[in-house]
Amino acid sequence: MTAQTAPTAEAEPEARRRRPAIVAVDDEPAVLAAVARDLRRRFGEQYRIVRAHSGDEALQALRELVARGEQVALLVADQRMPGMAGTEYLVHARRIVPTAKRVLLTAYADTEAAIQAINEVALDYYLLKPWDPPEEGLYPVVEDLLTTWEAGAALEAGGVRVVGHRFSSHSHDLRDFLARNRVPGRFLDIERDGEARELLVVAGISDEGLPVALLEDGTVLEKPTVLELAERLGVSARPSVDHYDLVIVGGGPAGLAAAVYGASEGLRTVMVEREAPGGQAGMSSRIENYLGFPTGLSGSDLARRATDQARRLGAELLSVQDAVALHVEGAGRLVELSRGEMLSANCVLVASGVSYRQLVCPGFDELNGKGIYYGAALSEARACQNQHVVVIGGANSAGQAAVHFSAFARKVTMVVRAGSLGKSMSHYLIEQIAAIPNIHVRTKAEVIAAYGDDRLDSLRIRDENGEAEEQVDACFVFIGAAPRTGWLDGVVARDERGFILAGADAKVAGWSLQRDPYVLETSVPGVFVAGDVRSRSIKRVASAVGEGSMAVSLIHEYLAAP
Repeated sequence: MTAQTAPTAEAEPEARRRRPAIVAVDDEPAVLAAVARDLRRRFGEQYRIVRAHSGDEALQALRELVARGEQVALLVADQRMPGMAGTEYLVHARRIVPTAKRVLLTAYADTEAAIQAINEVALDYYLLKPWDPPEEGLYPVVEDLLTTWEAGAALEAGGVRVVGHRFSSHSHDLRDFLARNRVPGRFLDIERDGEARELLVVAGISDEGLPVALLEDGTVLEKPTVLELAERLGVSARPSVDHYDLVIVGGGPAGLAAAVYGASEGLRTVMVEREAPGGQAGMSSRIENYLGFPTGLSGSDLARRATDQARRLGAELLSVQDAVALHVEGAGRLVELSRGEMLSANCVLVASGVSYRQLVCPGFDELNGKGIYYGAALSEARACQNQHVVVIGGANSAGQAAVHFSAFARKVTMVVRAGSLGKSMSHYLIEQIAAIPNIHVRTKAEVIAAYGDDRLDSLRIRDENGEAEEQVDACFVFIGAAPRTGWLDGVVARDERGFILAGADAKVAGWSLQRDPYVLETSVPGVFVAGDVRSRSIKRVASAVGEGSMAVSLIHEYLAAP
């Protein structure tokens, strides 16, 4: 064992200075001292507390921190400051440190301003002063925000490096896999990043081997599939036992809720997810109307929290695997996986969700992953800096994506077939879009063709005034959803659109037992359904979570029955 030398007196300040910063600003010296004291008491070991007496002073401190290459984790600002209000300061600060979490300190009379700031500056939280004791009013909020920041910061610190072309569908698939599974890593564009070319020279790889994944252990993978990369990174696990009480197919909100409740209530539970925990909701840039999160939260953050919770309670998660068939053998239920494995279970919960429908018009198939993407593809957001982005669709998912991309893109155009957004979008989101100057909504319009050779160059858009070709850098499509139920053909009853029938509908479709099916039970006893894939479901995150938890209660009843 090599002996380590204790830090010298000169080295210690540098080591401490490199801690991520929490920047607090308040014009009242006594209040600022109290804020800094409370923050330092709990977080001073891991974070450096930086104080400022005005918005201008705080902005200068942020510029200096960024110039020195230091990280800023959290901004804490008082609302009522002469010269620059807290909300105005946070608007400017967001441009300097866009990933830092933002907290506004308010008096009771400033609550309305704080609520307004949630939309204007993407505020993460507002705190009413005073918060005595801090153990109840301050620390839980700050700890939660710092945990979320740390999870995001870890994704950009080291890890896997993927070298490839930005407008390569293969490169996009790898980038999206890393981002959605929260694997630390960076994408290096061979055409933009000098480091990318240097890495290829060192590794002895030619352009024909792109995309290339360079792992932390020195392994170099040329043109890896998502599954190959997942296996090398340990993301795609193998089942630990031969038989489970409950197999959950799908890792969206319904599946994750069922995993949490199933594992917590003593069921041996495994969840299978074909892409990444969170499902379609996990791709949402911001979920504003989920109960208990007044400032909203991202789909990836919700997925991370739920995944950590399910694992902590004992559920197994098998990612980057798909269910390809369901077999019924007496009282047993067998789920066949895409890698040939069989999961034996007493009960199965189908929460496989939906996929975005493909847009059928010239050019879209050829340019898929080369500037055209289905769903939010949040891994592409930073690459859209100062570009023109088109979002096709008029429902909440399209609106959330438009808001998210507006923070990066020069211009965001929404192409909506309906006459207004009010037909399919929540009111709060419509107001938010109307307040963002670089989002342009084109109603009674549709995209009829896409053009480009190796990447998307332009779209042909038709509206009431005729047809025109428009230069575009990226296009994201949200035009409805199709259920992922093809693997259940001939086994479970579905409606004419492919959604799974349950309860009374399943009984009418064909039911073999004397008792009635449970409300979330399919036409096959012991096989349940929850979330968007269920016929007549309400397409909301909260309802999917409710159905997932309710399904576990019904599964207990099924297992307890004679």
